[in-house]
Amino acid sequence: MTPRHQRGPGRRKVLYALGGAMAAVPAAALAPHALADTQGGRGTRDVTAAGALPLTVVNNTGAFDNANVHVYIVGNQDGRQVRVTPDGTLAPVALADNGADGFTDYAIGLSGSGETRLSLPYLSGRIYVSLGAKLKFRVVKDGNGNPALQYPAGWVASDPNHPVLHDCAEFTHNAAGMFCNTTMVDMFSVPLSIRLTGARDQTTGTLRASGRAGAFAALRQVEEFARLVVADTRIIAPGHGLDAGLFPADYFAPSIDEVWSTYTGKDLRVTTNAGTFTGRVRGGRLVFTGPAQVSFARPSTRDVLFCDGALAAPNDGTTGPVAAVLGAGFNRSTLLSAAAQPTTDPATFYRTARTNHYARAVHAATQDGKAYGFAFDDVADFASYVQDTAPTGIRLTLTPL
Repeated sequence: MTPRHQRGPGRRKVLYALGGAMAAVPAAALAPHALADTQGGRGTRDVTAAGALPLTVVNNTGAFDNANVHVYIVGNQDGRQVRVTPDGTLAPVALADNGADGFTDYAIGLSGSGETRLSLPYLSGRIYVSLGAKLKFRVVKDGNGNPALQYPAGWVASDPNHPVLHDCAEFTHNAAGMFCNTTMVDMFSVPLSIRLTGARDQTTGTLRASGRAGAFAALRQVEEFARLVVADTRIIAPGHGLDAGLFPADYFAPSIDEVWSTYTGKDLRVTTNAGTFTGRVRGGRLVFTGPAQVSFARPSTRDVLFCDGALAAPNDGTTGPVAAVLGAGFNRSTLLSAAAQPTTDPATFYRTARTNHYARAVHAATQDGKAYGFAFDDVADFASYVQDTAPTGIRLTLTPL
C-alpha cells in the first residue's frame, strides 16, 4: 500500500486548494482564500456552468425528516468566495446577503421525500448539513475589503451555530477531477458517507452500526478526553479543546520528551516520495539528512494535535512530507515502536495509554477503519478520502445517528 502522502492529494490537497485551514474568529470561522484556478489551467470558461457534477443528497438519519435537513455548499472559485444556489449555479457571497438578523440564508432544502438531486459546479469548498435548525453564516469584509464568509465553528461555545447539530464534507472539484473527504479534524457530529462514481465506484466515511454512539462512549471513558464530548451533539477535536481550556496543554509532553531522548542516540528514518531521510536530535532539533536537510524544533502538544507550528508542512516536497509523517507518528503513537516511518499496520496504531484517543475512536467507528481524525491522517492512506479524475457523480448520505 503506497502512503497517501506519496501518491495523491488528500485533505491537505483540498485545504491547499482552499488556501489553508480556516481560522477561528470571535463568532465563527472565516473562509480561507480562494483557489487560484479551479479549471485546472484550461483557460477561461463560464464559471457558472463549469463542472455540473451530479450531486445526490440522501437523508438516512432516521431522526429528522427531509424538511428539517438543510444543505449549504460554500467555498472558493477563481479568487471569489461563493455559494452554490439550489439550481446549481455559483453566486458570489455579498454583504447584502445578510438579513435583518445579521446572517445569510444560503440553505438548500431537500426534496419533500426521498433523494435530493443537485448539481455541483467547479469550486473548492465544503458541503455543510444541519439538522433541526438552519446554520448562521455571515458575510463580512476580509483584510482587503472583499466579501468573505464566516463559517460555522461548532467547537466554539460562543459561536451562534454551537447549539445546532451540523457537520460537513470537503471537496475540490475542477477539470482535473473530484477530490473529497468526510472530516472529523475539527469535530465529529453528524455521520456522513461519500460515494464517488466515475472511473471507479468508491465509498468512504460509512459508520458501523452504533458507531457514533460508540465513539461518544469511548471518549467519555478517557479522563483527558471526556470534556470534549458535548452532550449528544458533537465531540470536539482535542486541538480545539486545548484552545478552549477543555484539554490538557501538556498532554503529549511525556511522549514528545521520550521521542527526543530516544532519537538522540539512534536514527529515525522517514521515507517519502523524495526518498529516505535519516534523522537524529542535535542541538535540541530533530535534524534529517538525505534528499535534503530538514529539521524540526521540539513540538508542543498543540503542534501535534493541529499538525502545525513545529510540525507545519509546507507544500515543498521535502520538509512538508517529513512533517506529515512525524505528525502522524505522534498522533498514532508509533514513533517509539518503529524507527522506520511511516508505519502502515493499523494494528500498531493508538496502542499506548497516551495517544490521540479521539482519532482512535473515530477510526474504530467507521466500517473501513478510515477517518480524518487529524490533519495528517492521510499518511499511509488511512483517511476517509476518495478521488476520481473522471467523476460522473457524488452521493452524500447522512447515515443513522
